[in-house]
Amino acid sequence: MSTEDKRREFDDIVARLTTDYPALARPPWPRWPRPVLIAVLVTAGVVWGLLSVAMVAWGVRGVLLTGAVVTTAVFAGVLDARKR
Repeated sequence: MSTEDKRREFDDIVARLTTDYPALARPPWPRWPRPVLIAVLVTAGVVWGLLSVAMVAWGVRGVLLTGAVVTTAVFAGVLDARKR
């Protein structure tokens, strides 16, 4: 059996399963428009770099600040995922 036949058979099985069980179907990714996603990722990278510097420069206060920012970001991500 060729690779192409196996791939087609796999796709057929997945299509039948997602038809029978809609919860198995993944929503398309990314959910945000590409420019927005890029802007968010770049901003997150810059913020993470600044927080890394803050952890070294400010010690415990920097670590607490980083923890607060990360907790807020995770909370916002969970809310966004539940909203969709």
